[in-house]
Amino acid sequence: MRINWSDIEGKWRRRWQEAGQFEADTEDRPKKFITVAYPYPNSPQHVGHGRTYTIADIHARFYRMNGYNVLLPMGFHYTGTPILGMAKMVEAKDRELLNGLRDIYHVPQKEIETFVEPIRIADYFHAEIKAGMIEMGYSIDWRREFTTIDPAYQRFIEWHISKLKEKGLIIQGSHPVGWCPQDQNPVSQHDTLGDVEPGFTEYMMIKFQWEGYVIPTATLRPETIFGVTNLWVNPDTTYRKVTVNGQKWIVSKECAYKMGFLGMKVTDEGSIPGSQLAGGTATSPHNGAKVPILEAGFVDPNTGTGLVMSVPAHAPFDYQALADYERDRPYVGRRIEPIQVISTDGYGSVPAKEAVEKSGITSQNDPRLDEVSAEVYSKEFYGGTLLPNTGQFAGREVSDAKDDIKKWLASSGYCDILLELARTVRCRCGAQCVVKIFSDQWFLNYADEGWKNMGRECIDGMSILPPEIRGEFHNVIGWLRERACARQRGMGTKIPWDRNWIVESLADSVIYMAYYIIAKYVNEGRIDGAVLPPEFFDYVLLGAGTADEIPGVPADVAVEIRNEFAYFYPVDSRHSGRDLVPNHLTFFVLNHVATFPQKHWPLQIVVNGSVLSGGKKMSKSMGNVTPLRQAIREHGADPIRLTIIISAELLQDAEFNFESVAGITRKLETMVDVCSGLKGHGAEPPAMVHAEDRWILSRMHKLVADITDSTKNMRLREALHHILFSFESDLSWYAARAKAKGRYGDADCMGILHRVYTARVKMLAPFAPHIAEEMWEVLGNPGMVSRSDWPVAPQDLDDAAVLTEDMLRAAVDDITNILKVTKITPRRITVYTASPFKSKVYRAILKIMASGQIAMGAIMRELIEDPEMGGIKRHSDFVQKAIKDVLSESEEIRRLRAETSLDERQILAGELGALVQREFGAQVSVHAEDDEDVYDPKGRARHARPFKPALLIE
Repeated sequence: MRINWSDIEGKWRRRWQEAGQFEADTEDRPKKFITVAYPYPNSPQHVGHGRTYTIADIHARFYRMNGYNVLLPMGFHYTGTPILGMAKMVEAKDRELLNGLRDIYHVPQKEIETFVEPIRIADYFHAEIKAGMIEMGYSIDWRREFTTIDPAYQRFIEWHISKLKEKGLIIQGSHPVGWCPQDQNPVSQHDTLGDVEPGFTEYMMIKFQWEGYVIPTATLRPETIFGVTNLWVNPDTTYRKVTVNGQKWIVSKECAYKMGFLGMKVTDEGSIPGSQLAGGTATSPHNGAKVPILEAGFVDPNTGTGLVMSVPAHAPFDYQALADYERDRPYVGRRIEPIQVISTDGYGSVPAKEAVEKSGITSQNDPRLDEVSAEVYSKEFYGGTLLPNTGQFAGREVSDAKDDIKKWLASSGYCDILLELARTVRCRCGAQCVVKIFSDQWFLNYADEGWKNMGRECIDGMSILPPEIRGEFHNVIGWLRERACARQRGMGTKIPWDRNWIVESLADSVIYMAYYIIAKYVNEGRIDGAVLPPEFFDYVLLGAGTADEIPGVPADVAVEIRNEFAYFYPVDSRHSGRDLVPNHLTFFVLNHVATFPQKHWPLQIVVNGSVLSGGKKMSKSMGNVTPLRQAIREHGADPIRLTIIISAELLQDAEFNFESVAGITRKLETMVDVCSGLKGHGAEPPAMVHAEDRWILSRMHKLVADITDSTKNMRLREALHHILFSFESDLSWYAARAKAKGRYGDADCMGILHRVYTARVKMLAPFAPHIAEEMWEVLGNPGMVSRSDWPVAPQDLDDAAVLTEDMLRAAVDDITNILKVTKITPRRITVYTASPFKSKVYRAILKIMASGQIAMGAIMRELIEDPEMGGIKRHSDFVQKAIKDVLSESEEIRRLRAETSLDERQILAGELGALVQREFGAQVSVHAEDDEDVYDPKGRARHARPFKPALLIE
């Protein structure tokens, strides 16, 4: 049938809402508190945003059906500057922004005109995003909705930030931050175009001397200063002569600009072309050595100082640039010889030369130099030892000595520090960001080792899915330093002790999950959010004080809120994208361990990858986004949900396309048709008198066990593939078996299928909730599937039925394959089963292999030593083939065959004939290979093996 998605999805959303289906309050049963990152309302959500929220919703729905009281709430993050920047761009009539609002997001012109007011932007897209979440069927308790500029939420943030300051975890000082020079504010991921986290790179600027000027060269490898042979300058760059803290320097224009934000007093004194520096000689700071200054086109004025020290023994770029230089413009006087200063296993005296030549690189413009450089640097850092020409550091490992070399260079006045953003970052206002040393700023002291250790303890004790990402959290905690937690512009909460500052957007979004408990009572008007005192949060969130000591809050209400918090907390599962591991998700852990007792630390984090379209991450700037609500209108929410999930497992990036949506839609339409045909067959329990009935139910129970495990562990692509596709071959086989017996469509057969589809629809419900409800109703089942219990697989399956059908399917497949090759029309098929002796040997082989032995010779020796296997040497060919048969089977099938005794001849004689007659139109006779009257004109019987009968087709 053709599905009208709008009608069906609207119907079930209304019923859920009328039933208060997803409203969760304190109950006398186990709970699951599942949260997902709240959205920033500066645009509608597109299809790519749907992945994280859909995964969280599947998780919530799965646990509801498993008997848990599940709370899945949602809020909206207004805090920060992006909306302010957007309002300015609207006011300035920015063409790209206005075109995007009109043409991509279809915002009415009359609404766009109001967007000069930031709050109108936030409110408009808040409503759009919420509508999209409802239309996607997300099972959210909307009674707990809030925004981060609500007065009650601001009281909550004031309380939290004050607690951190009381513990000494918020400090005031001068620290580096990502900075927007136009907005004059620190920036974090949510403030940047493309949501890029502004990470830092720390360069050591080694101070060479040239004609009364300092020529600083930026390096990430100060340990190689002992191997400098020359400097590189870009002849096509015009450098600046500047005074830096009283010294005369020469740097690129870009470097001079960046240094001005780092607390350095920089005065411009004029310019000098790079070509004028080339050919000169500079003096090394640590030993006074004279080194030539040579031209190189690879020197980038945007990186570091725009001048580079050359260490051709250890830097592939330097080695290749020197080779190019000496080939094209030989240096007059002498060749420059590389100076080795690090010894590393696997490399000789010039590691860079070996790496370059091994890769076949012949030009400094070869892009492979980046990869080769990374390999050399890594091997030397982790496995390199400094040589005698490094003086006091000789004999030490590079990884051990590097920090001491930095300290020595700094204390000797040989260098300064330059901080740069690790990649180009633009603020949402469009300005290119820089690193700024921010003075008298408030910082979260994530450098505190005690705090870090508590965070590590929490991460080690919690579930992280997928498990392989756990190390990323530890890496982030390792490098985290002080982080700005305040800014002077934007929407948000003012810092209570210094109201010139506003709490930064990531700093006010780390423990908001706790506020969901409070938000319901604010929204219901049971407490006045504008006047909530610190004592209220102390009591509700920490259990400190008593309820009757809280001014302005009725004691009974405070007790109720405290009890609800104690019931729902801690967070059982936190869902977010992988891009938030370096910031929000790690801050979520750190701020929880700093604020709450250990019993309220989070229990799980689930991380997913991005959604791609055409191989690129979905973004407006790429022009590859489809607004989520538009996709729902055109294709339906459930097909969108399923396409997102089935395209990739958690950590993989999911490739989304509408061709896949169409395929999923057709699959769901087919399932609805099948369910319609089964209506009315679920009233009476079916009689399971046939082998295929017992088999399909055993297969269904196995399916339930597999899907339950996959869903619990968030292997959702795997689970969904089982539900939609892998089970189809079993259903087709069941239909073929029943049709061969002329019973397909009878009450028992249809009752079996009703039972199977009832379980299948239950397992589909968390993934495609609307159409699952429709299928449930079409099947004639009572109530709603979202309120039903998750199917449970019995511990004991019908092993004999499983092996019987497995054997029959294999026989039919063998016959099919033979007919394809011979192209004959069969009239008579004779089947030969293995002798009892072969069956005994086969079971002995199963037992031996179950102990871990799989070598042919060793298995044969054990069989020879077994007194019950007399004459086994004459059957070595059979033993070899039987071992291969066993190895080709799954562990589960091996176990079943070892534990279950079957009469193969009786089964095939009783079950195969009707099936073969229907499939191939041939008569079947079955013999054991050692029958006295066996019909075997071609001598095929001797080839029979257990579970591999021999065939004669005539």
